[in-house]
Amino acid sequence: MSAFPRGFLWGAATAAHQVEGNNINSDLWVLEHIEPTLFAEPSLDACDHLRLYPKDIRMLAKLGFNTYRFSIEWARIESERGHFSMAAIEHYRRVLAACHENGITPMVTLYHFSSPRWFAAMGGWEKSESTDLFVRYCGRVSRHLGDLLHYATTFNEPNLPMLLRWLPVSEIPFVKVKRMAKAAARAIGSDKFGCFFLGDGEKLRDRMTAAHVLAYETIKSGPGHYPVGVSISMQDEQPVGHDSKRDKKCAEVYDPWLAAADKSDFLGVQTYTRCRVGKRSDLSPEPGSETTQMGYEFWPEALEACLRYANARVKVPLYITENGVATDDDERRIEYIRRALTGVQNCLADGIDIRAYIHWSLLDNFEWIMGYRPRFGLVAVDRATQERTQKPSATYLGEIARHNRLPDHAK
Repeated sequence: MSAFPRGFLWGAATAAHQVEGNNINSDLWVLEHIEPTLFAEPSLDACDHLRLYPKDIRMLAKLGFNTYRFSIEWARIESERGHFSMAAIEHYRRVLAACHENGITPMVTLYHFSSPRWFAAMGGWEKSESTDLFVRYCGRVSRHLGDLLHYATTFNEPNLPMLLRWLPVSEIPFVKVKRMAKAAARAIGSDKFGCFFLGDGEKLRDRMTAAHVLAYETIKSGPGHYPVGVSISMQDEQPVGHDSKRDKKCAEVYDPWLAAADKSDFLGVQTYTRCRVGKRSDLSPEPGSETTQMGYEFWPEALEACLRYANARVKVPLYITENGVATDDDERRIEYIRRALTGVQNCLADGIDIRAYIHWSLLDNFEWIMGYRPRFGLVAVDRATQERTQKPSATYLGEIARHNRLPDHAK
């Protein structure tokens, strides 16, 4: 089998803070501009997607894709608590309109890691009021934009704080993290700084799962009629040794969000690599393994494993909302895509309901604490000129999308 189901969604993704530029009212902008900071460099203009989105969406369509996944930035919509910017909302309405004009299906994420400064100053997701504040924001956005939406996810990888708890202790710079958080709190005139990346994993899980349920109900109340789900980060978790805590890790990191997704319209699966799990924490890749610019093991087969894990636990359709590789060697990106999609076809052949493959990412962009060095994009960006250059991988995946099938030599 080389053809994909009729109506399959083929796309690429971005996130507002990583591509729009100058997201100055966000908590992450604060973290990028203080000392000490874990961020290698500030995001600054990023890819200037805030201005260049029409060009980028046209390019996506010309390549052969039919779907664009992007996030709406809460810090732009509600830069001060209780004050919503209609200008910012109208900007995203123009982005959605550009998708429709180019025959692109929009898939919107309401929260992709970044929060307004005021939200961080009050303590962020660890505070009980955070749930209602997020739901209010989602309601305001959906009321104004719902008639143009085709798909929405409440959260992007809300299980990430729990996933980070499994990193080896030696890899976590606790002292610098605490100093950074204190400096950030001082910078915004508060005694606390509640950032998604720095929060208590269990508290965030409880608050955000509750927020997802309520936001789902709010968004589904209209206007518009479209599927609403949640996208979670998944790895191919592989046990190492008889005393591996792999099963414990999966129960903590994935299962609560899979249960939440099962009460929604779909689950977004986001996968990049496998992880070897020992008796206390995650282990490094085996010596001699090929690794990416993120330090991940090059393991495209992780996608198939994660789809099968998810399918065994949820009854809703699966959408691959992120999958890709950070590398300067575009031939390896093409190989990664080929092998990952072969795994998708294996799942489809076994009757697993998969409806989308959305690549991360459309553009080489700002990759959080690692700055601009990791390159996930199908399209290169010269940040001095903002010139876009399509890579061979963009053409390769675009042709697959255009014909809705893998090339015969890829089987």
